[in-house]
Amino acid sequence: MAKILVVDDEPDAVELVEFNLKNAGFEVVTAADGAQALKKARAALPDLIVLDLMLPEVDGLEVCKLLRRDAATAGIPILMLTAKAAEIDRVLGLELGADDYVTKPFSPRELTLRIKGLLRRRQTAEVKTERMQFAELVIDVPAHRATVHGKAMELTATEFKLLTILAQRRGRVQSRDQLLKDVWEYDNVIDTRTVDTHMRRLREKLGKAAKHLDTVRGVGYRFVAG
Repeated sequence: MAKILVVDDEPDAVELVEFNLKNAGFEVVTAADGAQALKKARAALPDLIVLDLMLPEVDGLEVCKLLRRDAATAGIPILMLTAKAAEIDRVLGLELGADDYVTKPFSPRELTLRIKGLLRRRQTAEVKTERMQFAELVIDVPAHRATVHGKAMELTATEFKLLTILAQRRGRVQSRDQLLKDVWEYDNVIDTRTVDTHMRRLREKLGKAAKHLDTVRGVGYRFVAG
Protein backbone atom coordinates (compact mmCIF):
# COMPACT_ATOMS: atom_id res chain seq x y z
CA MET A 1 0.00 0.00 0.00
CA ALA A 2 1.50 3.32 -1.10
CA LYS A 3 1.80 6.02 1.54
CA ILE A 4 0.77 9.59 0.62
CA LEU A 5 1.64 12.69 2.67
CA VAL A 6 -1.06 15.37 2.20
CA VAL A 7 0.02 18.89 3.17
CA ASP A 8 -2.67 21.59 3.36
CA ASP A 9 -3.74 24.06 6.03
CA GLU A 10 -7.43 23.88 5.05
CA PRO A 11 -9.11 21.13 7.14
CA ASP A 12 -11.96 20.64 4.65
CA ALA A 13 -9.52 20.17 1.78
CA VAL A 14 -7.44 17.69 3.77
CA GLU A 15 -10.55 15.73 4.77
CA LEU A 16 -11.76 15.52 1.16
CA VAL A 17 -8.39 14.41 -0.19
CA GLU A 18 -7.79 11.96 2.65
CA PHE A 19 -11.24 10.38 2.21
CA ASN A 20 -10.79 9.85 -1.53
CA LEU A 21 -7.24 8.57 -1.29
CA LYS A 22 -8.13 6.07 1.41
CA ASN A 23 -11.04 4.87 -0.72
CA ALA A 24 -8.53 4.39 -3.55
CA GLY A 25 -6.43 2.13 -1.31
CA PHE A 26 -3.72 4.54 -0.16
CA GLU A 27 -2.36 5.05 3.33
CA VAL A 28 -2.58 8.76 4.18
CA VAL A 29 -0.46 10.93 6.48
CA THR A 30 -1.38 14.61 6.88
CA ALA A 31 0.37 17.85 7.80
CA ALA A 32 -1.15 21.30 8.32
CA ASP A 33 1.88 23.53 7.73
CA GLY A 34 5.31 23.56 6.14
CA ALA A 35 7.24 22.76 9.31
CA GLN A 36 5.06 19.69 9.97
CA ALA A 37 5.42 18.66 6.35
CA LEU A 38 9.21 18.61 6.52
CA LYS A 39 9.18 16.70 9.79
CA LYS A 40 6.67 14.09 8.63
CA ALA A 41 8.29 13.66 5.22
CA ARG A 42 11.60 12.77 6.87
CA ALA A 43 9.98 10.53 9.47
CA ALA A 44 7.43 8.70 7.30
CA LEU A 45 9.30 8.73 3.95
CA PRO A 46 6.05 8.64 1.95
CA ASP A 47 5.82 7.34 -1.61
CA LEU A 48 4.41 10.69 -2.77
CA ILE A 49 3.67 14.13 -1.34
CA VAL A 50 0.61 16.25 -2.18
CA LEU A 51 1.77 19.77 -1.34
CA ASP A 52 -0.35 22.92 -1.19
CA LEU A 53 1.70 26.03 -1.98
CA MET A 54 -0.15 28.42 0.34
CA LEU A 55 0.99 27.25 3.78
CA PRO A 56 1.63 29.05 7.08
CA GLU A 57 5.13 29.33 8.57
CA VAL A 58 7.07 27.70 5.72
CA ASP A 59 5.30 28.04 2.36
CA GLY A 60 4.99 25.22 -0.16
CA LEU A 61 7.71 26.51 -2.48
CA GLU A 62 10.25 26.56 0.36
CA VAL A 63 9.12 23.10 1.51
CA CYS A 64 9.62 21.78 -2.03
CA LYS A 65 13.11 23.29 -2.21
CA LEU A 66 14.11 21.86 1.19
CA LEU A 67 12.77 18.40 0.34
CA ARG A 68 14.82 18.33 -2.84
CA ARG A 69 17.96 19.35 -0.98
CA ASP A 70 17.60 16.52 1.58
CA ALA A 71 19.06 13.22 0.32
CA ALA A 72 16.41 11.26 2.26
CA THR A 73 13.48 12.98 0.51
CA ALA A 74 15.01 14.19 -2.77
CA GLY A 75 13.53 11.36 -4.84
CA ILE A 76 9.95 11.50 -3.50
CA PRO A 77 7.48 12.65 -6.18
CA ILE A 78 5.75 15.94 -5.33
CA LEU A 79 2.33 16.93 -6.65
CA MET A 80 1.57 20.61 -6.06
CA LEU A 81 -1.83 22.11 -5.36
CA THR A 82 -2.04 25.67 -6.70
CA ALA A 83 -4.62 28.41 -7.15
CA LYS A 84 -5.94 28.53 -10.71
CA ALA A 85 -4.60 32.03 -11.38
CA ALA A 86 -1.17 31.52 -9.80
CA GLU A 87 0.81 30.60 -12.93
CA ILE A 88 4.02 32.06 -11.51
CA ASP A 89 3.71 29.75 -8.49
CA ARG A 90 3.27 26.72 -10.76
CA VAL A 91 6.35 27.62 -12.77
CA LEU A 92 8.41 28.25 -9.64
CA GLY A 93 7.23 25.00 -8.10
CA LEU A 94 8.23 23.00 -11.17
CA GLU A 95 11.58 24.76 -11.28
CA LEU A 96 12.17 23.91 -7.62
CA GLY A 97 11.58 20.23 -8.32
CA ALA A 98 7.85 19.45 -8.17
CA ASP A 99 6.82 16.67 -10.57
CA ASP A 100 3.30 17.81 -11.42
CA TYR A 101 0.54 20.15 -10.31
CA VAL A 102 -3.24 20.29 -9.97
CA THR A 103 -5.09 23.60 -9.81
CA LYS A 104 -7.76 24.37 -7.24
CA PRO A 105 -10.64 23.72 -7.34
CA PHE A 106 -9.92 20.18 -8.51
CA SER A 107 -11.91 16.98 -8.81
CA PRO A 108 -10.89 14.22 -6.38
CA ARG A 109 -10.89 11.80 -9.32
CA GLU A 110 -8.37 13.90 -11.26
CA LEU A 111 -6.12 14.16 -8.21
CA THR A 112 -6.23 10.40 -7.64
CA LEU A 113 -5.43 9.71 -11.31
CA ARG A 114 -2.48 12.12 -11.23
CA ILE A 115 -1.14 10.45 -8.09
CA LYS A 116 -1.46 6.99 -9.62
CA GLY A 117 0.32 8.23 -12.75
CA LEU A 118 3.24 9.63 -10.75
CA LEU A 119 3.57 6.44 -8.72
CA ARG A 120 3.38 4.28 -11.85
CA ARG A 121 6.06 6.44 -13.48
CA ARG A 122 8.36 5.91 -10.51
CA GLN A 123 7.77 2.15 -10.45
CA THR A 124 8.30 1.82 -14.21
CA ALA A 125 11.68 3.49 -13.93
CA GLU A 126 12.61 1.07 -11.16
CA VAL A 127 11.84 -2.18 -13.00
CA LYS A 128 13.44 -1.56 -16.40
CA THR A 129 16.81 -3.20 -16.98
CA GLU A 130 18.76 -0.89 -19.24
CA ARG A 131 22.05 0.98 -18.85
CA MET A 132 23.02 3.59 -21.42
CA GLN A 133 26.27 5.50 -21.79
CA PHE A 134 26.91 8.55 -23.94
CA ALA A 135 30.48 9.78 -23.38
CA GLU A 136 30.50 11.32 -19.90
CA LEU A 137 26.79 10.68 -19.27
CA VAL A 138 25.66 7.31 -17.89
CA ILE A 139 21.97 6.50 -17.37
CA ASP A 140 21.45 3.43 -15.19
CA VAL A 141 17.73 2.71 -15.41
CA PRO A 142 17.42 -0.16 -12.90
CA ALA A 143 19.39 1.84 -10.34
CA HIS A 144 17.37 4.99 -11.16
CA ARG A 145 20.68 6.84 -11.39
CA ALA A 146 22.33 9.22 -13.82
CA THR A 147 25.98 10.21 -13.54
CA VAL A 148 28.20 12.74 -15.32
CA HIS A 149 31.92 11.98 -15.12
CA GLY A 150 31.05 9.52 -12.34
CA LYS A 151 29.21 12.10 -10.24
CA ALA A 152 25.59 11.24 -9.43
CA MET A 153 22.96 13.75 -10.52
CA GLU A 154 20.13 14.48 -8.08
CA LEU A 155 17.17 14.03 -10.42
CA THR A 156 13.50 13.81 -9.49
CA ALA A 157 11.50 10.80 -10.71
CA THR A 158 10.00 12.93 -13.49
CA GLU A 159 13.34 14.38 -14.59
CA PHE A 160 14.87 10.91 -14.68
CA LYS A 161 12.02 9.49 -16.75
CA LEU A 162 12.19 12.45 -19.15
CA LEU A 163 15.92 11.93 -19.64
CA THR A 164 15.51 8.16 -20.02
CA ILE A 165 12.75 8.40 -22.65
CA LEU A 166 14.70 10.95 -24.69
CA ALA A 167 17.84 8.80 -24.50
CA GLN A 168 15.97 5.63 -25.47
CA ARG A 169 14.58 7.48 -28.51
CA ARG A 170 17.87 9.21 -29.30
CA GLY A 171 18.08 10.89 -32.66
CA ARG A 172 14.30 11.20 -32.94
CA VAL A 173 12.49 14.46 -32.24
CA GLN A 174 9.89 14.16 -29.48
CA SER A 175 7.12 16.74 -29.49
CA ARG A 176 6.04 18.39 -26.25
CA ASP A 177 2.61 16.79 -26.61
CA GLN A 178 4.16 13.33 -26.98
CA LEU A 179 6.40 13.84 -23.96
CA LEU A 180 3.42 14.92 -21.85
CA LYS A 181 1.66 11.68 -22.79
CA ASP A 182 4.67 9.40 -22.31
CA VAL A 183 6.35 11.00 -19.28
CA TRP A 184 3.43 12.57 -17.44
CA GLU A 185 0.89 10.03 -18.85
CA TYR A 186 -1.67 12.71 -19.66
CA ASP A 187 -4.48 11.62 -21.96
CA ASN A 188 -5.28 15.25 -22.73
CA VAL A 189 -2.53 17.80 -23.30
CA ILE A 190 -3.08 20.71 -20.91
CA ASP A 191 0.11 22.78 -20.67
CA THR A 192 3.24 22.07 -22.69
CA ARG A 193 5.19 24.61 -20.63
CA THR A 194 5.51 21.88 -18.01
CA VAL A 195 7.87 20.08 -20.40
CA ASP A 196 9.93 23.22 -21.01
CA THR A 197 10.31 23.87 -17.28
CA HIS A 198 11.50 20.33 -16.59
CA MET A 199 13.89 20.45 -19.55
CA ARG A 200 15.40 23.66 -18.24
CA ARG A 201 15.96 22.10 -14.80
CA LEU A 202 17.36 18.93 -16.36
CA ARG A 203 19.88 20.92 -18.41
CA GLU A 204 20.97 22.88 -15.36
CA LYS A 205 21.61 19.68 -13.42
CA LEU A 206 23.45 17.93 -16.25
CA GLY A 207 25.83 20.84 -16.79
CA LYS A 208 28.12 20.20 -19.77
CA ALA A 209 26.33 16.90 -20.47
CA ALA A 210 23.27 18.98 -21.39
CA LYS A 211 24.84 19.13 -24.87
CA HIS A 212 23.00 15.84 -25.48
CA LEU A 213 19.63 17.62 -25.15
CA ASP A 214 18.76 19.43 -28.35
CA THR A 215 15.85 21.85 -28.79
CA VAL A 216 14.06 21.64 -32.14
CA ARG A 217 12.38 25.02 -32.38
CA GLY A 218 8.63 24.89 -32.72
CA VAL A 219 8.54 21.10 -32.40
CA GLY A 220 10.10 19.69 -29.24
CA TYR A 221 13.31 18.01 -28.07
CA ARG A 222 15.82 15.43 -29.26
CA PHE A 223 18.58 13.47 -27.53
CA VAL A 224 21.87 13.60 -29.41
CA ALA A 225 24.21 10.71 -28.62
CA GLY A 226 27.43 12.24 -29.96
